[in-house]
Amino acid sequence: MQFKSFAELNQLAETRNTSLLDIIIATERKEQDIARDELIAQVKVHLEAMYQAIEEGKSKRIKSQGGLLDGETWKVKESITKGQQQWQSSLYNRVVIAALATAEVNASMGKIVACPTAGASGILPAVLVGLSEEFDLQEQCQIESLITAAGLGKIVAEEATLSGAAAGCQAECGVGSAMAAAAAVQLLGGAKEEIIQGFTLSLKNLLGLVCDPVAGLVEVPCVKRNAFAATHALTAAQLALSGVKSVIPPDEVVTAMSQIGDLLPPSLKETATGGLAATATGKNLAEKILGKANQR
Repeated sequence: MQFKSFAELNQLAETRNTSLLDIIIATERKEQDIARDELIAQVKVHLEAMYQAIEEGKSKRIKSQGGLLDGETWKVKESITKGQQQWQSSLYNRVVIAALATAEVNASMGKIVACPTAGASGILPAVLVGLSEEFDLQEQCQIESLITAAGLGKIVAEEATLSGAAAGCQAECGVGSAMAAAAAVQLLGGAKEEIIQGFTLSLKNLLGLVCDPVAGLVEVPCVKRNAFAATHALTAAQLALSGVKSVIPPDEVVTAMSQIGDLLPPSLKETATGGLAATATGKNLAEKILGKANQR
């Protein structure tokens, strides 16, 4: 990478008097040895897959592979259709539905885009698609914001981790929410510093989030967590666009995330032996699911 930190990325953009997007594209083109049009075409495929997953999740009542969830997206859609959620904005409703829809498609073994992981796959698409539909944003803008979000997420991947097994869900839904916040700020016309601040504010406030999947499945609490993390990203974007900044610099936040991940016990890092997975209900559900699997 031409940059290995947020400070380096920002410095390059300032020195060259250009955007974060241009630096990230130049870096990716060099690493892949491809033309800009080819890179854009690659990302367009991912964007289309995000839309497809959302539409699939919205179009039918999905039961998760492990049977722990049954039509969460459908329930929310029905509630909104019946006028029971008029206290929420249309953008908020769009984002919640899209996040649940994608996460449910993932939980039913459907096709999604890992961004940055499968367990966090509903967050960035929900914010990106929700804002784009709400404000009728062009496809090119969506692709560009997706590239910027990916570039910032890659810094975390290089300097820390994106693995729930290594650092808990702060590395999955935490980073996913941060990427979504960055994409949102760019889509809404934010400046370089505001984009980075959106990412930082979102990640900082999800530090310590554990990975405790019931029965070891990406269903509970993962699916609903995607919806919460997506709305969290909108809050971070609002703060950043208002000029609110993280007191702790982004690179130090990433370091803190890594250190917290090291401090988390194995029981809270995707092993399904702690947290919600270790509750009485969690254990009972795991036994039932395991029993059914053994009978097949």
